[in-house]
Amino acid sequence: MIIDTHVHIGSMLGFELSEEDVIDSMERCGISHSIVSSLNAAEFDHHLKPVPKKYQHSQIECLDDVLRFAKQYPRKISAAVWVKPYGEKADFSLYNAVDKNRKYIKAIKFHPYHSNEPFDSDKTIPFIELARHCGLPAVIHTGGSDAASCIRVYKMAKRYPDVDFVMVHMGLGTDNSEAIELVSKLPNLYGDTTWVPVKSTLELIRKAGAEKIVFGSDNPIDGRNTYLCNKEGKRSLYQEYFNEFRTMVSETDYELIMHQNAERIFKINPSDIEN
Repeated sequence: MIIDTHVHIGSMLGFELSEEDVIDSMERCGISHSIVSSLNAAEFDHHLKPVPKKYQHSQIECLDDVLRFAKQYPRKISAAVWVKPYGEKADFSLYNAVDKNRKYIKAIKFHPYHSNEPFDSDKTIPFIELARHCGLPAVIHTGGSDAASCIRVYKMAKRYPDVDFVMVHMGLGTDNSEAIELVSKLPNLYGDTTWVPVKSTLELIRKAGAEKIVFGSDNPIDGRNTYLCNKEGKRSLYQEYFNEFRTMVSETDYELIMHQNAERIFKINPSDIEN
């Protein structure tokens, strides 16, 4: 069984990530379940310029999109709430929407880069409180800017020991060494494999144990073949996770990373998902 904890839908920032591509790729590559958030919640573009208002979508609109998807495929899809701390608030409407749909929602998703908001800022705190109130993990993009630095995630995880934090990418575009060190220091801080080389995952296992990382991919960021190849047709990193990686670790560790840790952290009942 494989649970992908980091999947997107949405039409924003030059991407067209469709529900059809998510389902098709899952079925072709043997992914049992995906946790999905909407890219349409991005507040700033790749150059950290505000997304024009006419293209902005509210937190609730984006949540509604992923909830419709999850309700259509309840055994295959769960929702993550991509929040917008720069321009919106963790208000009653958001609390109410999350409370009413807890069956389908498995995480609160933060993107400090595309929100252009430091993860340890005062604006972020109410959304961490939302995660704590609902018993949900906080899932955070790391890398690309100071706002999205690994150390800021570590600081918040240390401040909120009763909330689980997943450091997505473990510092995208780096050698992952800082993230590995930080994840190793706190019991409530985890890494994920999204664009993380297998050698970095092996180092985290050596340093902190296989319980400290979950499988994630950004699917279908490179199209419906993201699990198979990149846009240039070269073999995808994730093929190494599905194949060679399995021979590099024990079967126990492989099962932990590919689904059991996700079941624990995101409170997913294996009997409720499609295997």
